[in-house]
Amino acid sequence: MSKFKGVVPPVVTPLNPDFTVDYPSYTRVLEHLIGAGCHGVFVLGSTSEVVFYDDETRREIIEHSAKVVNGRVPLIVGTIDPTTDRVISHAKIAKAAGADAVVVTAPFYTVTSQPEILDHFRYIRDAVDVPLIAYDIPVCVNVKLQRQTTVTLAKEGTIIGLKDSSGDDGNFRYALLDLAAHKDIFLMTGSEIVVDTALLMGAHGVVPGIANVDPQGYVRLWDAAQRGDWALAKKEQERLCRLFEIVWVAQGRVSGGASGIGAFKTAMKRLGIIDTAFMPRPRAPLNEAETAKIDEILRATGLLG
Repeated sequence: MSKFKGVVPPVVTPLNPDFTVDYPSYTRVLEHLIGAGCHGVFVLGSTSEVVFYDDETRREIIEHSAKVVNGRVPLIVGTIDPTTDRVISHAKIAKAAGADAVVVTAPFYTVTSQPEILDHFRYIRDAVDVPLIAYDIPVCVNVKLQRQTTVTLAKEGTIIGLKDSSGDDGNFRYALLDLAAHKDIFLMTGSEIVVDTALLMGAHGVVPGIANVDPQGYVRLWDAAQRGDWALAKKEQERLCRLFEIVWVAQGRVSGGASGIGAFKTAMKRLGIIDTAFMPRPRAPLNEAETAKIDEILRATGLLG
């Protein structure tokens, strides 16, 4: 079985008032996740707001992450960019810094076919000797990694795993079935409100953004599922579903990404994990009324006294 399994949160990137990275807070986030028993960390993903950072900032985040993690858990690095050669450049930096694997989406902005997406991953594999994880997130890149594309890449050894944030649980289940005999391939769900269901289907782990707020809850869910205690896993999942409702507090006033990640940052600030809840421009932070609603949810789910 792959070493990539369990609870692997996509790490929030806290910011200073001048929109630079708040590295003391960022260090606390990483320690918060590792200390809670998470099985890995995924930096520079969608929850990290990767596309807002220039190349030098990305490099600094990767190198700082590697220094803090220091081999205690696998370090997975997002190398997300619209084109193949830009992704290769990021992947080389990640490898040099000590990443255990890199995450790659389909190309975006430019429209690509599934055969071109296959070549995209193969070009990266050939250029950089680092394990590749495919990231299926059509809401951001506007193209779906089709079942056969994922299965082909896995069976030929181009990718070692998949992070599925497509919301297409049927497709995810078929990929699990298609690759069941390949024990070195892992498939993780990014759908944090159906983790118990995904694990029952055979998923090898979860990449939950809201684990930045409550990593212990997802670790408890994972542990219960590994013991076969599905009643306890369901109970923990239902509590986490209530917590997840923070992502809708600001919906309608701000964009979906700002509502979700802004809620994570707001909750983390209220819990003392990070110092600020600033968002990269033009995303707007949550306001006082929305913060008060998040406090109510944090209290109701046992996180805030």
